[in-house]
Amino acid sequence: MTAPIVPVHPALRTPLCDLVGVRYPIVQTGMGYVSGPELTAATAAAGGLGILASATLTLEQTRDAIRAIRERTDAPFGVNMRGDASDVLERGDLLVREGVRIASFALAPNERVIRRLKDSGLIVIPSIGARRHAEKVQAWGVDAVVVQGAEGGGHTGNVPTSILVPQVVDAVDIPVIAAGGHRDGRGLVAALAQGAVGIAMGTRFLLTSDSTVRDSVKAEYLKRGVTDTVVTPVLDGIPQRVLRTEPVERLLKERALPRLVRSLRHAVAFRRVSGTSWPDMVREGLAMRRGHDLGWSQVLMAANTPMMLRASMVDGRTDLGTLASGQVAGVIDDLPSCKELIERIVAEADAVLTRLTATGTER
Repeated sequence: MTAPIVPVHPALRTPLCDLVGVRYPIVQTGMGYVSGPELTAATAAAGGLGILASATLTLEQTRDAIRAIRERTDAPFGVNMRGDASDVLERGDLLVREGVRIASFALAPNERVIRRLKDSGLIVIPSIGARRHAEKVQAWGVDAVVVQGAEGGGHTGNVPTSILVPQVVDAVDIPVIAAGGHRDGRGLVAALAQGAVGIAMGTRFLLTSDSTVRDSVKAEYLKRGVTDTVVTPVLDGIPQRVLRTEPVERLLKERALPRLVRSLRHAVAFRRVSGTSWPDMVREGLAMRRGHDLGWSQVLMAANTPMMLRASMVDGRTDLGTLASGQVAGVIDDLPSCKELIERIVAEADAVLTRLTATGTER
């Protein structure tokens, strides 16, 4: 059920491995409609940290997905949740009942939620995109942070990974996991050299044979170059990096009123798909507005991302949906299994570290 242990350079046994119980310091991020039981289990079984995306799942669906992962592997994995979800504490309790130790967040929850989850015995790892956010969540008691630079896909900031990671490492005392622009062993070694304890990858894991995303959608990614993405707030009011496709080009030209009308339509659809009640959606909207300093128009737009991702990732309608993507898609040209990918990254990192060590000894 799990991959054999591959001997590696001692530097690849990092505090991340000890914190979450994995063999290799490689994290597969929680991507909506992508990181389901199949991809999460395949990553975990290969020795990395798989993260189940649950933001688009009901509580019952999340429980079923966790159990489906358990049927595939006994290796550790985590669950990604929305920090502003009205049932976030219920979801935390579900993780505890199901024996999942790691709670992951794309946007950090508030201090009360973090402390409650910590009191339940969970390891809390939010993603952040600025030094001040890392300092804030450290003070609230999180165990580690995923630091995503501007190269990363989906919601992202504007500071490159190579600048942001060392800046955060110097500012906090908790483990830092580097995200944005990683795909191989060289990137892993570079992240370790900057003080990180591992790397987190989304686009690279989406483009594996274990990903359930349709082949036609993967083909869209594989044919793109490093300049074929765009960072735009037109989807939900928060900047996010996506492939530059025809639907995105239309959105970039769309006026504000039609955009809000479409957002309301998507909100209705998202409520139906996710099982979220209208009162809960209103409460979540208020939480987003308070927690992320959003205007009401941005809150109304928030349903766009999950519904447009669903159109592409689930239905294969790249003519209607959007494709969240890191710039790294432009240098990916194959679809290995998670096992092949992780073993390749580890072998490359081991070779780089061995070469650097040998060079230093010769001197």
